[in-house]
Amino acid sequence: MMSVVTVEKPISKVALPDWHGKVAELRQTCDSRRSDAFSLRNEARQLRNETNCRTQWDTYHNNVRLADRITEVSRWRELMNNCLVAVEKEIADLTSEKEITEMEIENLNLNFTLANECLSMRDQRGGADLCRDEAETELKHELSTLESLKKMLTDKAQAAWEQMNRLEEVRFQLIQDLQDKDETLEICRNNLGMDKNCANTSFKPDPLRLPKKLISYESWLEHCKYLKLRADNELAAAQKLRETMYVPRERARNDLKAQNDATNFALRKRIYETQRIKNELDWQRFNMIPDMDRLMKEITNLEAALLEKTNALKLAETRCENRLYRPGAELCRDEPMLGLADEVLQLRRTMHDLQDKLDTAKAT
Repeated sequence: MMSVVTVEKPISKVALPDWHGKVAELRQTCDSRRSDAFSLRNEARQLRNETNCRTQWDTYHNNVRLADRITEVSRWRELMNNCLVAVEKEIADLTSEKEITEMEIENLNLNFTLANECLSMRDQRGGADLCRDEAETELKHELSTLESLKKMLTDKAQAAWEQMNRLEEVRFQLIQDLQDKDETLEICRNNLGMDKNCANTSFKPDPLRLPKKLISYESWLEHCKYLKLRADNELAAAQKLRETMYVPRERARNDLKAQNDATNFALRKRIYETQRIKNELDWQRFNMIPDMDRLMKEITNLEAALLEKTNALKLAETRCENRLYRPGAELCRDEPMLGLADEVLQLRRTMHDLQDKLDTAKAT
């Protein structure tokens, strides 16, 4: 009798060859998975190395680009700053020239007042002295010269004011450009100083977006060149204007001085001529007083002679009248009658001559 009862379970069993086949399949699967894992590790290591190198080189190149950009912007900023200093200096110089020109215009206004006052005073002359002489001609020519000089200086001052406005506009643009460049340099320097381990780095919603006011590099460079060129042109125009203000101003001073000398010479000449005529008239008056006294005495003598001839005429006419009353044959044309008639006629002619001479003397 058996001591152990062996009963097989009713399950399916794998044959030994199948088992060896399964083990071989598992071995092959494990080898394939290890090979795949090895390849994946190598590819991952290669990818990590490549991406690390690419990232480092990209960061390096961008750092170089940032440094170059900082250098370029700094150079342009230095140029713009030099232009700003030159523009501010030119504005100060042009303002000074404009103020000097305006002072010259004020001096011309004083000369206007003086010349007009001289003409007004000379219009107060009376009689024959109120004439058109050389002094009046020079004074009017001086007024004409002052008017032309004032117009020329006023035009220069107006041109200086307009040029100053253009310089102020350029100055404002330069200041605005410098502020933009300073802010740009600060941003670029901050970016250049950052690395991947900085604490202030984070993901951004859309860092690759393009702002509406974004311009190309060529447009930026063209803007900088245009601003620099405009500043240089305005500086050159302002310097030329200052030179054109100085030369005419000095020429105006010389022309005005020459005209003043000519006017003063004409006035002195007129004063000399007037004084000479006055002295001559005083001398004539001095000599005329005795002549007047003598003439008055002569008039008195003429009146006395006329009175004497009047009495003589009365006598002669009375005699003639009395002889007309002779009687009879005595009333004849004898020698006394002819002599008395002759005397009467002679006395009448004499009295007429004396009266004419007396009238002439009184009229003198």
